[in-house]
Amino acid sequence: MLPPFGSFKAGLAVKALAEASKPRDPTFHLISIDLTSFKLNFPALDAEMILTVHVTNPNVAPIHYSDTEMNIFYADSLLGSAPVQAGSQPPRSCRLLRLPARLSGLQLAHHAKEFLADMRRREMVLDSTVDIKGAAKVMWWNHRFKVHVDSHVIVDPVFLDVIDQDNKSKLELFVKS
Repeated sequence: MLPPFGSFKAGLAVKALAEASKPRDPTFHLISIDLTSFKLNFPALDAEMILTVHVTNPNVAPIHYSDTEMNIFYADSLLGSAPVQAGSQPPRSCRLLRLPARLSGLQLAHHAKEFLADMRRREMVLDSTVDIKGAAKVMWWNHRFKVHVDSHVIVDPVFLDVIDQDNKSKLELFVKS
């Protein structure tokens, strides 16, 4: 005997709701790098820049996150960092974050041979990692989460254009607060 059509539709609606509210990994894309200044840090020159990052929250819940820091690597060495200020993002939304970054000229000088080769080739590989911790509010419960993001970005070191990138994020939810 088949179930009544009404209960079948209700079952489909519950399944669709469960699928729509299933947590999804956010996405991150570096849009641009804007050089803002050079600072003399004898014997090297440090660079300050603004990283514009496009962030998408594909989830049905708004998120709130705490301060953190993105680490930027060149040739497997820590080149600099960019602070990420605490904030929030509405459900199913996109946002541009402007992150001030500072890169160490001294660290770059340790890789001068590689950097000069990258300048000639006009391709420089930068890697970054960031862990973002926060909470997603679903009804009256706050569900804690952590998102780990690994980015592999190829930039033109002359004009600072983003040539290619591969960003991977992994969302981890915590059941207890």
